[in-house]
Amino acid sequence: MKEKKLRSQEWYGRKGKDGFIYRSWMKNQGLPHHLFEGEKPVIGICNTYSELTPCNAHFRELAEAVKRGVWEAGGFPLEFPVMSLGECSIKPTAMLFRNLASMDVEESIRANPMDGVILLCGCDKTTPSLVMGAASVNLPTMVVSGGPMLAGWFKGKKIGTSDVWRFAEQYKKGELSEEEFVAAEAAMSRSRGHCAPMGTASSMAAMVEALGLALPDNATIPAADSRRKVLAHMAGMRIVEMVKEDLKMTDILTRKAFENAIMVNAAIGGSTNFILHLLAIARRIGVELDIEDFDKFSANIPLIANIQPSGEHFVEDLFYAGGMPAVMKEIQNILHRDLITVNGKTIGENIADAACYNRDLIGTLEKPFKPESGIAVLKGNLCPNGAVLKPSAATPSLLQHRGQAVVFEDIDDYKRRIDDPELDVTPESVLVLKNVGPKGYPGMPEVGNMALPAKILAQGISDMVRISDGRMSGTGFGTVVLHVSPESAIGGNLALVRNGDWVTLDVPNRSLMLEVSEEELEERRTSFKSMNLGYDRGYVNLFIQNVNQAHEGVDFDFLVGASGPEVKRDSH
Repeated sequence: MKEKKLRSQEWYGRKGKDGFIYRSWMKNQGLPHHLFEGEKPVIGICNTYSELTPCNAHFRELAEAVKRGVWEAGGFPLEFPVMSLGECSIKPTAMLFRNLASMDVEESIRANPMDGVILLCGCDKTTPSLVMGAASVNLPTMVVSGGPMLAGWFKGKKIGTSDVWRFAEQYKKGELSEEEFVAAEAAMSRSRGHCAPMGTASSMAAMVEALGLALPDNATIPAADSRRKVLAHMAGMRIVEMVKEDLKMTDILTRKAFENAIMVNAAIGGSTNFILHLLAIARRIGVELDIEDFDKFSANIPLIANIQPSGEHFVEDLFYAGGMPAVMKEIQNILHRDLITVNGKTIGENIADAACYNRDLIGTLEKPFKPESGIAVLKGNLCPNGAVLKPSAATPSLLQHRGQAVVFEDIDDYKRRIDDPELDVTPESVLVLKNVGPKGYPGMPEVGNMALPAKILAQGISDMVRISDGRMSGTGFGTVVLHVSPESAIGGNLALVRNGDWVTLDVPNRSLMLEVSEEELEERRTSFKSMNLGYDRGYVNLFIQNVNQAHEGVDFDFLVGASGPEVKRDSH
């Protein structure tokens, strides 16, 4: 069989003026002519390195490890930068720019001479944005994650990002001094890497491993561990073989692969943000997936990995206990094990020899750490298109609850009034936050796990039912209903909730109801006025005009569906 011509040769294999131009300027980097003669696949290393993205600040070194692997396997590595999204500092929220970064990735890959791609990503939105963009081009592609940071230590105990919420409450109540608060701040982020618990970053790394887009152990090797560089080196070697095999993303990202990812996310108590990102990826690659699938395929899967925020330990510890292969082996009988992955082996082959080395970290289906895990998808008149809640991070006694609404019209209203001693709130109240959805903020920020009112914390209460059309950090916890769709900013029923309305949450029956008649809701709707957000130009205006709702993945309507890697006309 005739070997397929390398895509990069559409550039470097040209004769005459065009080939001269494509090759000559590249040679100013000291690259010899034989690299352009068509025998070595060009591997693009898509790098989200940035000092403004601390989780990814070690990616220069990781890229060098990938390059060593590519060279060893006979490839030609070329690194290129794309927009980097630093969750901890970017304003107003990294989610606002996920789609922009995905466009950067898609067009960078499509427009440049590469035959295969390594995606270097770590911080929360960098993984989905890179995978979304690459999926729209569909070349042989592999993900190398940056890895979790080592757990911090404070007052003799391990700490991680989930402890931020606890420290904030203790500081608010005067149980932690200013000096202790600053000391904890310095102690928490003690190494390179992304968040130490099973937050969104690690959930995304687990997602790509479960999908088959990354090598085994990609999700859990700590960033500071030398084995992270070894994995990057091996990925560099393997991507060259993937190009020769023409193993593309569509070969790996099948409907069953997405089902596997949902089941694995349940077993690890992964982030609720996982839903938005997996939906967006599925729509880019052309796989039918809807919000009900997240409930259907995780409903009977308990918490297998004892990792914060749903459990007790950290992702670093999970690696030492056997990593994702060991977790997946515990649920192997319900996984689709015959699916191909980037290393050329099936899921079943990749986990066949996996072993658990610590039963305090990895449980079994018969003896899990918590019976409830996964994602509960709620429906009702408050969320006709769905809302989500993570049972493993919630208070069991609040999973069935009826209370009166305490309403905050937007995040600024919440910040002004939440600690007001006159706030009419009790532990039985339901906190409702409006206008923090995809369009309403805009960008759907991680404010859904609202800090409790000071007067409630003073009573020793640590959890209340909270409802919003926003998101929650993957490191957060509590009885928090998120992603209410349609959002309040476009006139969803959440916009019509008033102080004192009775709200009923029934997670076992997957219901969220506002105890207001349809007639009354219609009457209230006549006085609804959409917010004027004041954005009439630029990217934010584009976002508001074109973004889909939460149950659709919050992608742009014009980006849904792949369009392939074809090279069109030259400019020369």
